[in-house]
Amino acid sequence: MPRANLQGDNLEPKRITVSQFIEAVNGLLDCGLQDLLIEGEVSSFKVNQGKWVFFDLKDEDGATVNCFLPVFQLRTPIEDGMKIVVKGLPKVTNWGRFSLTVKQLMPVGEGNIKKSYELLKKKLTAEGLFDPAKKRGIPADLTKIGVISSTQAAGYADFCKILNARWGGLEVQTAHTQVQGIDAPDQIIRALRYFNEKAEVQIIAIIRGGGSADDLSAFNDEKLVREIATSRIPVITGIGHEVDESLSDLAADIRASTPSNVAEMLTRDRKAEMLRVRQSVQSLGQRINQEIGSYSENVKIAVTDVKRQLISRIENIENTIKLKKQMLDGMNPERVLRQGYAIVGGELTEGNLVKITTFNTQAEAEIKSVKKKG
Repeated sequence: MPRANLQGDNLEPKRITVSQFIEAVNGLLDCGLQDLLIEGEVSSFKVNQGKWVFFDLKDEDGATVNCFLPVFQLRTPIEDGMKIVVKGLPKVTNWGRFSLTVKQLMPVGEGNIKKSYELLKKKLTAEGLFDPAKKRGIPADLTKIGVISSTQAAGYADFCKILNARWGGLEVQTAHTQVQGIDAPDQIIRALRYFNEKAEVQIIAIIRGGGSADDLSAFNDEKLVREIATSRIPVITGIGHEVDESLSDLAADIRASTPSNVAEMLTRDRKAEMLRVRQSVQSLGQRINQEIGSYSENVKIAVTDVKRQLISRIENIENTIKLKKQMLDGMNPERVLRQGYAIVGGELTEGNLVKITTFNTQAEAEIKSVKKKG
């Protein structure tokens, strides 16, 4: 804001209105004291007409500054006695009262953070924001992931190390943001919206390594928690250590214990997959051998059956031939002659000559008479 000209043309003080004076003072404040971070204890907290939040911020020396913000910007619950840090601009109101217009605030100190956490958790749980039935799993055909993290943080380095050591094959898009401090929630929200608008990834990972309660408190910001819960793309979080829990974790579809665990959950273990493939090949080989063995045994049995049938048929044929041979042998004239019989050849009428044949002789005889038997 440009400074108001408080001097006349003759370099004498210019007479101005109260409004102009307040405008000039606020212009000076805007130029010299932009986006201050002020830490203090909350007192005289109240919400006016459900729209405006007023409270005083005081310190141990007894200094006090009035603070003001719209109720929708109160993204972390606070109460009297809580120690917080606020980000805002100093202003002189039209009533001549100096105050701080608050843009953002965060509780500081483990006890205050825990108290604010419990208050907001109770509120959001009652709304069903953490309902397990709404949770989605990791896509089965995962190939593209979006990562929100500080690329300079150790947690991000651990994530990348594990990701590269495992199966890989993933396309990773990274949005660099702050992951602690009063500005972190809005930066993470912008990254979430970016990934949802582009719709180029199948899952969004929000990761941050371990730290103190103050370091992790950014993930208890109500606006951020709601943004995670309403993301069209599934969200997985790996914030802090295994024992740490944030409201962002509760709002996410999947919660991992650490950034490294996020990488493990999103990828397959290269060594485990190779072992599984080897075991599958071995199992397949055993099954093939079993099938071949079973097939060979079946063939062996079939051959034995065929052989038995052939032998049986041959034996039957041999027996038939032997029987027929015996019949033919029984009908052989020579065999009859050997038994003492004779063969008479010629017409059996009186006076005819007939030929008589025995086994070893032949003779002729005249028929003297012929009589019928009977």
